[in-house]
Amino acid sequence: MADVVRERVGVQVVECDPDGPPIETEQDALDIIGAVFLGARVAAVPAHRLGERFFTLSTRFAGEVMQKFVNYRMLLAVVGDISEHLAASSALRALVAESNEGDHVWFVPDLDALDERLRAGR
Repeated sequence: MADVVRERVGVQVVECDPDGPPIETEQDALDIIGAVFLGARVAAVPAHRLGERFFTLSTRFAGEVMQKFVNYRMLLAVVGDISEHLAASSALRALVAESNEGDHVWFVPDLDALDERLRAGR
């Protein structure tokens, strides 16, 4: 499956291919932003495509990727189970909790949870 744009609860969402390449560089993140920029508002990225570097906050990669989405005023939804990463890092738990309170980056377990957040307007 390739990346697809779908309307989810009235919002255009780029659902990134679960079998797509890992997102390992800022350019990879910008490529997703480019796809979203063509008519969507949200990028739903499978968590496993982000890899260990994203979830190891000392690399600063998560901050770089998240900031790109903020700069372009787009929503990044990290979709999937990240419980192993959360169990290993209190800093990541804090980042996820803080992000989920905002409007630019959400961590959700699945697309149904994304729909609920979109429906609620946050």
